[in-house]
Amino acid sequence: TIRGLLRELGNPQDDLKFIHIAGTNGKGSVLAYTSMILSKAGYKTGRYVSPTVISYLEKIQIDGKWISESEFAEIMEEIKEAIDRLVCKGEPVPTVFEVETAMAFLYFKKQKCDLVVLETGLGGETDATNVIKNTVCAVFATISVDHLGVIGDTLEEIAQTKSGIIKPGCTVVSARQQENVRLILRKKAESLNCIYTEAEPEQMSIEKEDYKGLTFSYKKYAHMQNHIAGECQRENLSVALEVIESLRKLGYQIEEGAVRDGLDATRWAGRFTCLSEDPVVIVDGAHNEDAAKKLKTSIERYFKGKRIIYIMGMFRDKDYRKVIQKTEKYADTILTIAAPDNPRALTPQELADAVREFHSDVRPFDDIESAVAEAYRLAGKEDVIIAFGSLAFLGDLTEIIRKHNGGN
Repeated sequence: TIRGLLRELGNPQDDLKFIHIAGTNGKGSVLAYTSMILSKAGYKTGRYVSPTVISYLEKIQIDGKWISESEFAEIMEEIKEAIDRLVCKGEPVPTVFEVETAMAFLYFKKQKCDLVVLETGLGGETDATNVIKNTVCAVFATISVDHLGVIGDTLEEIAQTKSGIIKPGCTVVSARQQENVRLILRKKAESLNCIYTEAEPEQMSIEKEDYKGLTFSYKKYAHMQNHIAGECQRENLSVALEVIESLRKLGYQIEEGAVRDGLDATRWAGRFTCLSEDPVVIVDGAHNEDAAKKLKTSIERYFKGKRIIYIMGMFRDKDYRKVIQKTEKYADTILTIAAPDNPRALTPQELADAVREFHSDVRPFDDIESAVAEAYRLAGKEDVIIAFGSLAFLGDLTEIIRKHNGGN
């Protein structure tokens, strides 16, 4: 279906070069680091982000700047006309994600982007983003079990599906994977004559670390500043830096200063983000088992011995019980909410019932404002509020917390 739509639009994707990122957790952070470094190196860099946290317009960016409402409307008119032509020919109507993907390609071509850093939506091989031909680098963040039954019934099947973004002769960079996943990615890369590189997070030395970020060295990159905290960022940073090294080997001019400036400038909403202090308020998109393990490690590292209040919202099609099991013991009180107007969301009561199987002090709230007000009422200055789960509610929640803190 998307091929038909792109054909009507003149196949804009064929005039672009891509860094294509697949994986279960960490895609967004790897995209943020990589694209900001490229922008600082002087390359006009498109970003296609999924899902968004703050605004729908966040989905399509160039050098960190969102597409404007007027540009969005103008391109949507072109796409609407193309869909009308498809309908007249009796061809299938694209899904919302296919429309968004086509819109991104058309916008990036019109803006003459040098490179586009592209996140897959779901899976890899049959994902709407995988119509691209000019993949410079295929990148794999951590692959774990998610979307079971949709893109595969086992971890191996999921990895095989995600490996479908590898194109003949491109460079492949992967996070440190489980052995069965590594074998699948490496075999696919070798079969298509691709150089395969795996990140080595164990070669990262941490000089300073807290819940606001870290100072680190990785291989030749010394004393780098990063402002996204969380256990998973060691992995994500090492992947992004290996992507940059691969691009340098291909002839892209990326000086160390651009790497340093890019990492220092990178911000990524909803990824173990500190919104305020006194009390500390953290928001994090931990919505599956692997992300919950990393959140657990971050809590143990940064907030050992602290009294913690959770605000939690989850989708019913995720393994939310595993998320609860991994994280509940650190919370004094758990407040449950739902993403507004989202049919995938568990109701606050349904999520509270699931939490009660493991934790005694849980309270459901019908709206996010009430949950935030209760969290602040419960928390003293030395305590910590952690809001996590589906990214779908984190944008609303971030806005409400900022208003609560006087708009800062």
